[in-house]
Amino acid sequence: MLQRAQKSLTGGVSSPFRAQAPVPLYFKDAVGARLLDVDENWFIDYTLGWGPNIMGYKHPELIDAVRWAAEGVHTFGAQHEMEFLVSEKLQSLVPCAERVAYTSSGSEAIQIVLRLARAATKRNLILKFEGHYHGWMDSTLLSYHPSAADVGPRESPNVVAGSKGQVPNANDNVIVVRWNSAEAVEEALQRYEIAAVVMEPVMCNSGGIPPMPGYLEKVRELCTAKGTLLIFDEVITGFRIGLGGAQGFFGVTPDLATFGKAMAGGVPLSAFAGRKDLMEMMLYNGVAFGGTFNGNPLAMAGAYATLNLLERGALWEASKIGAMLMNGIRDIADRHQIPVLLTGFPTAFSIHFTRRPDLREYRDLFDDDADVLRRFVVSMINEGVNVLPDGRFYTSAVHTENDIDETLSAVDKAMFQATM
Repeated sequence: MLQRAQKSLTGGVSSPFRAQAPVPLYFKDAVGARLLDVDENWFIDYTLGWGPNIMGYKHPELIDAVRWAAEGVHTFGAQHEMEFLVSEKLQSLVPCAERVAYTSSGSEAIQIVLRLARAATKRNLILKFEGHYHGWMDSTLLSYHPSAADVGPRESPNVVAGSKGQVPNANDNVIVVRWNSAEAVEEALQRYEIAAVVMEPVMCNSGGIPPMPGYLEKVRELCTAKGTLLIFDEVITGFRIGLGGAQGFFGVTPDLATFGKAMAGGVPLSAFAGRKDLMEMMLYNGVAFGGTFNGNPLAMAGAYATLNLLERGALWEASKIGAMLMNGIRDIADRHQIPVLLTGFPTAFSIHFTRRPDLREYRDLFDDDADVLRRFVVSMINEGVNVLPDGRFYTSAVHTENDIDETLSAVDKAMFQATM
């Protein structure tokens, strides 16, 4: 199938990130937390579509909601009731959500919140952090996964383009500093006129590195003092770390935030939310924004069903099962005396083969043993457990204790095979 796809589909994949997987699997079905490939092999799945499928596969309430929408009008290009029902739900959950708007992808959502920040502050510069991912577009794909040879001095990191073909002057609009250093943020805010500080509140896309205690609070304080907006990219943390996102979990409210992935249970949807005065600049202050498929009924139906399920206890279930899995992996590593570190939170965590006692910033990942991780991922797949190639695990509300038992048995074998 891959050979056939490569003759028509670029690289044989619909997203180049998928070509990085060590084994190119084709799937034909899935149910609950399990995937079925075209060779009739079942896998316990922790990729969950790279995060969206927090209710697993074929959840009956989600199917009913999307079927109801599919039997109606797929897109109006105009207003309908489900738009404000989902928006009201988001307002009830997310601290910053005075107003809400929708897009189809996280990459789009981050572009408009940066535009709003620049318009509101009349400043051009954006401060971002090494290792943080904010979509694939020219203005943000900077210093996401720079090599050790390219990062530059720790105190003044290089701004490193993530792709050939990016316009060179994209670098002119971005300042990059290291994660988890309030001092680095403070120095940059004093030195430059910065429109916004944008961050993943947990660095999920690069190893699941959490904020240090007090870090988010200090950055919020610094931004407020300098008239700089604070933006949380919650495309992953939104509705996984807590019902109120990372901002609710950590008790730090940004001015603007983006959401995606888990909010619609696998139906393509992203959202952005924030202060009323900022969001309504799109109506009254000349900030351009649009999208033919924004707020379409199919996506809204998926979001409404998913958010209600999460609120009724599904997120608690996913977190409980994730904590069980994390504890089990730690116990196995300890028993085998293999240096392993788990970072992130129960519904989205990463495994690191490293001797470091903790991870605080992107550069700490250079000490991970990438070869051992690659062998571990391949061994897990061979044992019937599907994980992302970067060692990331997503858990769902429908993973069971039996799934965890089987997974830990696979981890036990895979760790031994990867490190022998």
